[in-house]
Amino acid sequence: MLKKLNSEQGFTLTELLIVVAILGILVAVVLPNFVGLLGGAKTNAGAAELNIMQTAVDAKLANTSAATTTAITVATSDMTTAAGGFSLSPSYMRSTATHGTYTVDTTGKVTQATYP
Repeated sequence: MLKKLNSEQGFTLTELLIVVAILGILVAVVLPNFVGLLGGAKTNAGAAELNIMQTAVDAKLANTSAATTTAITVATSDMTTAAGGFSLSPSYMRSTATHGTYTVDTTGKVTQATYP
């Protein structure tokens, strides 16, 4: 039969509770910072996509030598046939759809209506 040695004792309940308490404190300190990073990343992604949209509209205006464009008054994420033919994809943008929805006025200024 196996004989239990004195050096093979397990952890006491108090030691386990201390470890759980320390882990809880670490989670409480780190979690708010992590959540803040996610919110900041979404804000930056929305700003970057708005910049891409504005650049695409400016490129289209320059390529067609136009000073004005068809206004997109209803917010859309479809960049192929938005506003009945205002096509940015595939010539001016790589994707056919955006994550957010956008409007464009007649001067070519892009406004972000929503971003998830």
